[in-house]
Amino acid sequence: MTTAAAPAGNAGTRPLTPPPVGPSRRHLFRAWSVFGVLVVVLLGTVAAMFMPLKPQAIGCAALVMMLTLLLLRLPVALTMIIPSFAGLYALRGEKTVASALSSLPYHQVASWTLSVVPMFVLMGLLMWRSGLTANLYAVARHWLGWLPGGLAVGTNVAGAGLSTVSGSTTGTAYALGRIGIPEMLKAGYDRRLAIGAVIVAGLPGQLIPPSILLVLYAGIAEVPVGKQLLAGIGPGILVAILFTLAIILFAVFGKDLAGPNRGRSTETVPWKEKLTSLVQVWPVPVLMLVIVGGMLSGIFTATEAGAAAALCSVGVVLLWKRKTGGAFQALADGAVGTVSTVGAVFLLLLGVEALSRMMTLSGISNGFADLIAGMELGRVEFLLLMVVVYLLLGAFMDPLPMMVLTVPILIPTLESLDISLLWFGAFTVFMGELAILSPPVGVLAMVIHSIVKDPEVNLGRKIPLKDVFVASLWFLPMAIAVVLLLIFFPEISTFLSDNSSAG
Repeated sequence: MTTAAAPAGNAGTRPLTPPPVGPSRRHLFRAWSVFGVLVVVLLGTVAAMFMPLKPQAIGCAALVMMLTLLLLRLPVALTMIIPSFAGLYALRGEKTVASALSSLPYHQVASWTLSVVPMFVLMGLLMWRSGLTANLYAVARHWLGWLPGGLAVGTNVAGAGLSTVSGSTTGTAYALGRIGIPEMLKAGYDRRLAIGAVIVAGLPGQLIPPSILLVLYAGIAEVPVGKQLLAGIGPGILVAILFTLAIILFAVFGKDLAGPNRGRSTETVPWKEKLTSLVQVWPVPVLMLVIVGGMLSGIFTATEAGAAAALCSVGVVLLWKRKTGGAFQALADGAVGTVSTVGAVFLLLLGVEALSRMMTLSGISNGFADLIAGMELGRVEFLLLMVVVYLLLGAFMDPLPMMVLTVPILIPTLESLDISLLWFGAFTVFMGELAILSPPVGVLAMVIHSIVKDPEVNLGRKIPLKDVFVASLWFLPMAIAVVLLLIFFPEISTFLSDNSSAG
């Protein structure tokens, strides 16, 4: 902390003005102030819930408590479970809570459809540890380098491919960021285009199977998991294509954004090397054939497809690690990670069902449906309104809280407007993906910013957080175009699911 200099001629005397407060103390004061306000709000909502209020007011108090707990950074499952059971107690008393506690934990997760969750989680973790990322990036670079912005296009396509085996947006962006950003900077790309290409490369991650968010949505909306996973394929491919187009347009029309020669690679890759690189990523098409082909053809249910894919991923890890070693360690780490992740997912589903029961008993769900009906909104007008709502929620919420907060309330409205629940799953998940780019939360933007702080990634160039958010905003118009296409052409999402026998 610095102090004010003493006036000239009065050396050693106390400054007339107090020394300025240092940044650390100021930030600490702000943090404690915000914490204090949140605690006061939390206590106020607890008190309000046990006052003689109308059921709708009690439900609203529970939702405010949930948002407050989210801002206090409690685990998402607990932020739903605590207000939900408090609301149930305030609405119906001790017997209702006891009945819910005795039945919900088992009945909510003891479902055949949810058995796909550990299968897909295990597959994703094992494939992640097999080391496919660098090979996917090499394939995309070899085959697409001739396009304007070739390195950025290759990064985007590699992200779509990696999504099919990881199902993690942040994981995909993290892996590609460490590989792709320094390569693009060396080639003369503007740092914002390099960052933007990596950010949008991860966006298909929760749309293309396997997708835990789509599985969770299926559990919330009570729709078949297999059909819900298939409903994400069309939008996921659309996202990858349109963002690839956006990168090409930036390279062609943006002055020096993609470096010399509009970002086209001047390297001549022999056909032998191209074909060899394809062979090195054979697990990706194999797994896609097992998962998507199996479900589309009716050979596999969603759970059986997940189990077959998990078994294939075990074989891939054993083959991939046979020379470098560490195969059994990778399998052990994947198994432990699967148990931890699945436990968290199932606890989350318990919280979702408890929240849904509380909102139904309080009348909020039906009240919201009546409000929308009173506004006389059509399907398109309602969905455009939801785009605005989700963009606003994304400014301070992550995708998962957004989904679990809104979907249980919206289901009666969706049914009244004849909006396909399968379609709305893909729509909600994509809007949640946009949320992880939005300031001030912007989880994905923060991940990318942490990556570009590494000198090996930024090549000695300072890249502030502002540049990361600017890079995200460059691609926002294309993201909105994706949403509008989904709204006006819902068949993009529902075609595969409507023409399959997947369960």
